[in-house]
Amino acid sequence: MSGCIPRRHRYPATVSHPPRKPDETLIAEVLDGLSLSVRALPCRLFYDAEGSRIFEEICELDEYYLTRTETAILERHARDMARHLGPEVVLVEPGAGSGRKTEILLAALDHPSAYVPVDISASALQGCAQRLSRTFPELPVLPIRADFTRGFTLPDETPDGLRAIFFPGSTIGNFAPAQAGELLTRLAASTGKGGALLLGADRKKDPEMLVRAYDDSRGVTARFNLNILEVVNRDLGGDFRLDRFRHRALYDDVHGRIEMHLVSTERQEVRMAGRTFLFEEGETIHTENSYKYDRGDLESLARSGGYSIERVWSDEDELFSVLLLRA
Repeated sequence: MSGCIPRRHRYPATVSHPPRKPDETLIAEVLDGLSLSVRALPCRLFYDAEGSRIFEEICELDEYYLTRTETAILERHARDMARHLGPEVVLVEPGAGSGRKTEILLAALDHPSAYVPVDISASALQGCAQRLSRTFPELPVLPIRADFTRGFTLPDETPDGLRAIFFPGSTIGNFAPAQAGELLTRLAASTGKGGALLLGADRKKDPEMLVRAYDDSRGVTARFNLNILEVVNRDLGGDFRLDRFRHRALYDDVHGRIEMHLVSTERQEVRMAGRTFLFEEGETIHTENSYKYDRGDLESLARSGGYSIERVWSDEDELFSVLLLRA
């Protein structure tokens, strides 16, 4: 019976996390990015507790069609997706966030063996795991706190059987094509031969609609973008003045991607980890890409990661797609 979940064990009410040491590798990566001719910061810095909270706010915006469109696709087609995935699957979700879309899929799956959320944010991970444990009290929930872009190992208690990756939200679009292929290759290795990947991907469309989705009228995305400087200040020893930068989003038609930048509003110096960086007025920090895809792009992406496309579900306007890829 679809939606029935065998009893294993429950997720504990609280989770202890060891204190985080300064990430010297991340500090070096940030310093390297700030030294580029077009300065850049790694987008994974967005998702501290505050960044995750602001992103949830973004998902409710009228301009941000991605979340509600993908959610509608899942609500309409979850049972068909579950039929293709098969019974007793172990569902692994890199960058789990709130797990709200996951709830739709878990409810449709036939006796899933376990759910493994992976997230870099301790608060987001704990909130997701606790909420889904309450919703599915007999489902083993095995959270992993990790940066999934660097790889992760499934817990020893993960049941055997078919593993499926759930990677919604067009997160794959944050990676350049070569990096996206490498990430999919690593995910394919974690599922094994015949393993499945449910992938959410945003489609190419009117550039004005795309820009509005990343530069909303209420300035929520601007707060999200500026929060990355707050993370650098707090966790990595920077002294950025947030009031001296502003948010900018633009569509790059050549590369088929939205770019997010932070623009320096004046000539200024910024210090971090013993280094000083001079910003001219109008100089930018490139914080995120979001690649958009047509069918040919998606087929190339799947092949580059060692997958083939088995099934595609889309909305009526083909704004967004959820793909079933098979390793």
